Amino acid sequence: MKTIALLQVAPLVVLAACGGQQSASTPPLNTGGTLRTAISRATTSKITHVVIIVQENRTPDYLFQGVPGADIAKTAVDSRGQTVSLEQVSLAAPYDLPHAHSNWVTDYDGGKMDGFDRGLSLRKHLRPFGYAPRSEVQPYYDMATQYVFADRMFQSNQADSFPAHQYLISGTAAALPATSFNVSGNAFDRVNGRSGQDGCDASSSSVVPTINPSNGFPGPTPAPCFERPVLSDLLDQQSVTWRYYQHGRGAGLWHAFDAIRHVRFGQDYHNVISSSPQILTDISNNQLPGLSWVIPAGDAYSDHAGSQSAKGPSWVAAVVNAVGQSQYWNSTAIFIVWDDWGGWYDHVPPPQFNNFYELGFRVPLVVISPYAKKAYVSKIQHEFGSILAFSEETFGIPKGALGATDVRADDLADCFDFTQNPRAFVPIKAPPFKKHAAEMSPPDLEDP
Repeated sequence: MKTIALLQVAPLVVLAACGGQQSASTPPLNTGGTLRTAISRATTSKITHVVIIVQENRTPDYLFQGVPGADIAKTAVDSRGQTVSLEQVSLAAPYDLPHAHSNWVTDYDGGKMDGFDRGLSLRKHLRPFGYAPRSEVQPYYDMATQYVFADRMFQSNQADSFPAHQYLISGTAAALPATSFNVSGNAFDRVNGRSGQDGCDASSSSVVPTINPSNGFPGPTPAPCFERPVLSDLLDQQSVTWRYYQHGRGAGLWHAFDAIRHVRFGQDYHNVISSSPQILTDISNNQLPGLSWVIPAGDAYSDHAGSQSAKGPSWVAAVVNAVGQSQYWNSTAIFIVWDDWGGWYDHVPPPQFNNFYELGFRVPLVVISPYAKKAYVSKIQHEFGSILAFSEETFGIPKGALGATDVRADDLADCFDFTQNPRAFVPIKAPPFKKHAAEMSPPDLEDP
């Protein structure tokens, strides 16, 4: 039954996610020769475990100042045309920045990249032009400089967390079956207009905005419960185990599978684990699945602005160290990615496709593996579909099998050297992660 459902909805996903050629006014898609040239099964057979760690709302310019060879800005041009220096802003700063689709359009400003402060008061207009103190993000810096840092990783969509997480499991945020248009923001309550709930467990008054990819106009506002193919369906067909480790149960911005009807109300929902730190236990018990999505262990560990916490690097380091010091190290590829830009400044204009919703701003990507190149900065254009494409090929699934952004995306081949002997793991130094405190943390933040 599941296979039949995939065949029925896949063509619509292609229309929603791949709506046209790249604009002639933007640089050509740089795939480094890897597009449609799959990593051979013989090379990726060394990888039997993929771990996708998803953090929140930061850019390369904010998080990765000083990485040798990386394209990182120290200054910006604001909406007044003034050149401003990026200033240190703690991960724990007590404010968030607007980052809905309308804010993306303003920030991008037709490719000028000078609208990040537009609409903010004079007192607050410098807030987007920040970077993290090295003392807070040293674990991230160490990972990036020891392994692979990709400075051309782009968020696939031009909006906030809920649709971004949909792209990370299915290569699209098509609001099927109600419409083939893409979800263009987080849920809102159609009765009072306030923030709603995201997922099939949402209240009956929760709906999501959509965008018509052919003209950029708003589409219908369906319930946030969809029916379309997801990567886990293909893993099931290959008998590959998977788990989605998240914080809590029910509807949620970062609870991507709660919004996929056949997963939420099917047998696969037992693979959605309600405690993110459970992955640490599974690793120690020799029960790491073939593919793991790892969602933040609560707001305090997410890097999300406004959480007033700088504990995200400790959480990520805990997962990386657990894998690195286990029997799984020699067979694992770890991808650390941030789901959207969060309103923070980034200086690189994203290439645009003729579908009015792709690509979004740069987000950081760190690739860690015993076969990852050493101290390598990837200059190839990547997006969320690249992680899906690598995962497909790793587990014997044809690249592009989802019929979404995994078709056009590269496969991250440039980040690896499978001819090298597996590198010995060196633990990442970080403040200790306290599992019990994470499990007691409050519910997920709502994006503004």
